Amino acid sequence: MIKAYRLYTGDDGHSHIEKGTIELGPLNEALAIRFQESEPHAFYDYHNAPAYQYVITLTGTLEFETYPGEKFMLNPGEILIAQDITGTAHKWRLIDDAPWKRMYVTYDPAKPINFVADK
Repeated sequence: MIKAYRLYTGDDGHSHIEKGTIELGPLNEALAIRFQESEPHAFYDYHNAPAYQYVITLTGTLEFETYPGEKFMLNPGEILIAQDITGTAHKWRLIDDAPWKRMYVTYDPAKPINFVADK
């Protein structure tokens, strides 16, 4: 299965990380798709996700961090599920010499997604 990380806002108002995978399942409807590229060694300070979205990394290795200090590394081919549209937010920085090429796929949060949390 595909490795995935879910960023969400907890009951405490902070962004948190949940590790898991994207499992085979029903098709998910996409509301919009957008592509973006950031230069090598770029960073983006604390921000919330603008919408419920999958972020599919094509190139680049990043370190993500939440305001409380939780961290994870996101590698090419891994999926970020951004659901922290409120709260204290997250930041990221590129840690290799590649640009971050990615695809954003927004989805309806009322519909199920194929994320399965690690046990």
